[in-house]
Amino acid sequence: MRKAVLILSFIFTLLTIGCTDRDDDVEMVNLRIKNISELVFEEVQVGDHETIHENVGSDEFSEYLEYETAYKYAYIQIKSGGETYTLQPIDFVGETALPIGLYTYELDVDEEGNILLNFVIDF
Repeated sequence: MRKAVLILSFIFTLLTIGCTDRDDDVEMVNLRIKNISELVFEEVQVGDHETIHENVGSDEFSEYLEYETAYKYAYIQIKSGGETYTLQPIDFVGETALPIGLYTYELDVDEEGNILLNFVIDF
């Protein structure tokens, strides 16, 4: 009987822990950078936000940073190897701000120095 209680307690604990989503405690838009280029991104600025994603190596992720407002695309400035690359959207007409959650901007820099952005919703 004691074994059955221990096993049931263990299963209950696993189910309780296993059902927790990583975004359960998120209170703002959380955004990270994935560098899909061959460059090392020394600094990545998203929008006019003062927080900087730093030292994102090729095929690596930055830490999540919190943003009050973010969109599926944004002004982005990347500093790498003494060069500065900029993605400047024309406008945000019709765009709605992202809801609270976890998101990734996958960033690449093409041969002409243009930033390519792929927006990903993280689950």
